[in-house]
Amino acid sequence: MDQSADGFPTNWGRWGDADQLGTVNLITAEARARGAAQVRTGLSVSLARKTPTLPLMGGPMAALQADNTAVQTIMSFTGASPIAMGELMLVTTHHPEVTHLDALSHMVVDGQVYPGIALEDSSGPTGVKHGAADVFAGGIVTRGVLLDLAPGGRLPDGHAVTADDLDAAAKRADVVVESGDALVVRAGWDRVRDHGRALPGMTSGAVLWMHERGISVYAGDIGDAYPPVKDDVPGALHRLGLLRLGLPLVDGAQAEELAEVCAEQGRHTFLFVAAVPRILGTTGLPVNPLAVF
Repeated sequence: MDQSADGFPTNWGRWGDADQLGTVNLITAEARARGAAQVRTGLSVSLARKTPTLPLMGGPMAALQADNTAVQTIMSFTGASPIAMGELMLVTTHHPEVTHLDALSHMVVDGQVYPGIALEDSSGPTGVKHGAADVFAGGIVTRGVLLDLAPGGRLPDGHAVTADDLDAAAKRADVVVESGDALVVRAGWDRVRDHGRALPGMTSGAVLWMHERGISVYAGDIGDAYPPVKDDVPGALHRLGLLRLGLPLVDGAQAEELAEVCAEQGRHTFLFVAAVPRILGTTGLPVNPLAVF
């Protein structure tokens, strides 16, 4: 572990110059066992959005107008016996409607991706060669912790989430965050429903808080603020967390049901499980993270 020229910590080189797992390396056997110990009832909650689909079609049967969507489909009937139906899907992975995992190749600054790999050595016309999302296909399995930043409500428009906000949420939840934990954040926001409003987001201080506690993966209904936080690193969660620290991000998670279940169960810890499809060479993939109690 080292520091960059601006003084912010970096994990470049911490796990080798060709590392592709980033902070998932912090999930030790002990961390996985700590997660498994959270399973007492088997109750499972999805942290993924429900993503609507629209038909990808033209001609006289197409609607004159249609809302933008992240998933478009073409239904097909093969005519085979027995009857079989299928579909072709066009998925815009990094769309706000799709809960997805950002790979370590997703963020490029000054021609480099984590951990200092030149862009031309990471990606090319045929896809990602280093730091692709499919490296997590074996599953991220660890203890998850929910920090609810606005219990029963939502953060104010444009709120800059600080380390103090995270500390306060941890105190309310009566939980101590440990190295290797997955952090799930609820702010009460929906990037699709709340489009056009000033989106709350993480400051560089909040990202440093995650680094100091050894967070292995971040999932939240907010990520980076938009417009960016004044007098702070623009897009701190992506530029510092993903790029500098190698912190995989689950963008577009939904935490409303999880918050309700945590309240019912009387605890904010659970087994966190997330795995992506084994589709090679991408900067991100749809994911359905689970919280198991």
